[in-house]
Amino acid sequence: MRILGLALLAMMFPALAQDEVSAKAWLENMSQALHEKEYKISVIQLQAEHISPLVYIHGKVDAKEVAFLEYLNGPPQSAVRVDNTVSFIEYKQAPYSVNAKRIPGVLPAGFAGDISRLESGYQFVLGGRSRLAGRPSQLVRLIPKDDFRFGYQIWLDMETALPLRYDLMTKDKQLLEQLLVVELLVLDKAPAILIEAKKQEWPAVVVQAQSTKKTQWDFSWLPQGFRVQTNDQHRLMGNNETVEYIALSDGLANISVYISKVGDSPLPEGLVTRNGLGLSAEVVGNVEVVAVGKVPTETLTRIAKSVVIK
Repeated sequence: MRILGLALLAMMFPALAQDEVSAKAWLENMSQALHEKEYKISVIQLQAEHISPLVYIHGKVDAKEVAFLEYLNGPPQSAVRVDNTVSFIEYKQAPYSVNAKRIPGVLPAGFAGDISRLESGYQFVLGGRSRLAGRPSQLVRLIPKDDFRFGYQIWLDMETALPLRYDLMTKDKQLLEQLLVVELLVLDKAPAILIEAKKQEWPAVVVQAQSTKKTQWDFSWLPQGFRVQTNDQHRLMGNNETVEYIALSDGLANISVYISKVGDSPLPEGLVTRNGLGLSAEVVGNVEVVAVGKVPTETLTRIAKSVVIK
């Protein structure tokens, strides 16, 4: 019994030391840790009926961030990030590279970004403490300030501030997506796999030709905190039609908006929502607008209907 008591006290000591840390400070510590710590996490990702085990490794090599992601089920699939270039290696496909600050599909990019950027759309609230992956953790809730986005719950390792779990949830507490760390290894130095990844010659980033045509579209309404990140022209896969593309973000939630002339790119026959990913298609004047993102469908519909000519 004495040994058990000592073990419990050992687990409580880091919690007591962190009593004065605010919810925002916890999130800022997480953002910093995701950039600076060297670690390996084994993860279970839950999306609807999809369960994906994966491994993610992060460190610094020659003062540059290097990360490696590998999916453990199904055909071989992995990704490598060196600084701001992410290269994808997929089964029976040629490797390719894109410009990106994070490898997509592991943690929301906003977790490693400017936390103050999130305050316009979310309230930060401290929750209780728990034990995940054998480590004491602190719960922080990101509660939406309106009904136009979903909320997050994040459990942070009390020693490193690295995330051990996050939940994406609706206003009614319906779980849309979950990432659960089953093992966290904090490393003293970058492992060999990251050093080798830094040495490799990865495919060059394919740069799309820039259109000389100025965009003519804007929005008469956007939820508080959402900003235009990208505004250019894309060619749709399948029919090779050129459409206007606008990327929106509040720092966590991302929305893609596609605009084309009526009849150029037919509207989808069925609209589905899965894993929190909603889709809304609307005809606005003489254009068709499709909005896609992990926000309530009502938000996407309102954004699509708010498209206006500048």
